[in-house]
Amino acid sequence: MTAFAIRPATPDDAPALAVLGRATFIETFVTGFEIPYPPEDLEPFLDETFSEATTRARLSDPDHHYWVAEQDGEVLGFANTGRCGLPHPDARASHAELHRLYVSKAAQGLGVGTALLKVALDWMEANSDGPLWIGVWSGNVKAQKLYAAYGFDKAGEYQYPVGAWRDDEFILRRG
Repeated sequence: MTAFAIRPATPDDAPALAVLGRATFIETFVTGFEIPYPPEDLEPFLDETFSEATTRARLSDPDHHYWVAEQDGEVLGFANTGRCGLPHPDARASHAELHRLYVSKAAQGLGVGTALLKVALDWMEANSDGPLWIGVWSGNVKAQKLYAAYGFDKAGEYQYPVGAWRDDEFILRRG
């Protein structure tokens, strides 16, 4: 097995990223954290958020920037950045936000998440005219500690919709 590599994602990565995104969301939030999403909320959310068509559209959108980590042709994880859309009074669309940082369960502990975060933060620093932003689930202490190690502090809270269900999220800011 070779070391993983990070590269910008292309629309051709849409099928792999859609599958990985859906699987990682389920592994992390449904199985791992045991959030009791009602099926009538979860299934439509997963189908829309992690469909190949939605993923391909985001990969083609100049307001979204993706990187993938891969090893031996297998996608291990991805990071997605872009304009800030968090509901915070100081947030602006001209600020950068880390929208997603997903690593497959099998690749966790290999440094994939940290490597993707560094690449994403470099892009964010170069493409923001203000603070950097991240939304993170309030119960994901591991992610919060990682982001804190890179200078992010809690700046607010909001609710992230998964269908009619609402996840309590923290808004993190650096700068």
